[in-house]
Formats: sequence, C-alpha cells, structure tokens
Amino acid sequence: MSHPAKPSEPTVPELMTRLSEQTSRLVRDEVRLAQAELTAKARQGGIGAGFLGVGGILAWFGVGALITTSILGLALILPAWAAALIVTAVLFIAAAITALLGKKRLEELSPAPERTITNVKLDVAEVKEHTRHDTR
Repeated sequence: MSHPAKPSEPTVPELMTRLSEQTSRLVRDEVRLAQAELTAKARQGGIGAGFLGVGGILAWFGVGALITTSILGLALILPAWAAALIVTAVLFIAAAITALLGKKRLEELSPAPERTITNVKLDVAEVKEHTRHDTR
C-alpha cells in the first residue's frame, strides 16, 4: 500500500529567495507610496504659497490705493476720495481673505509622509510577529 506523497516544504534557499523578492517588492511599493504622498503635499504647498502671493500683491495694491485715497481726500475734499477709500477697503479685504486661505493650506501640511510611515511600521511588526512564530 502506498502512502500519498506529503507535500514538500520549501527549502531554505527557496525561502530566502522568496524573502528577497517579497522584501524588494515591499520596499518598491513603499517608495512609490512615499513619492505619491510627497507629490500631493508639494502640490498643496504650492497652492498655499500661491494664495499667500496673491494676498501680498493685493495688499501692495491696497497700499497704493490708500495713498491715492489720502491724496484725493486731502487735495479735493470731494466724493472722489470716498470712492477711492471703498476700493482700498475692498482690496484689503480681498488680501486678508486670500492670505488666510493660503495660511490655512500651509498649516494643513505636515512634512512627513504619514501613510508610508504607518505602513512601514505595520510591515516591521508583521515581520517581527512571523519571526517570533518561526523561531518557536
């Protein structure tokens, strides 16, 4: 009577080859994830910096309008200064809004790729767990 063939377990060299392949794949995947995260953060930072730049430009025009308003108000003491003052106020309000939007975007950024760090920690814990089970 013949016994059914027992499935053979992989040899140590086969296991080492698998480990090497899986480790390489894991590292490549984590690097890709980190690149994707950093690209997204850089894009968000660019938008925030753009808002701050626009806020600065609008504030610069506001200063020019305020100077013009002062000149018109002192020189003519006519309703023209009131119109210039309104334009100045609108420019400063627009500058404040865009600067606050830009600041908020920049504050939301964190320099570290959080998802990648979390994944690497989970990977390390998984490898440690399997190592403990394999040594028993």
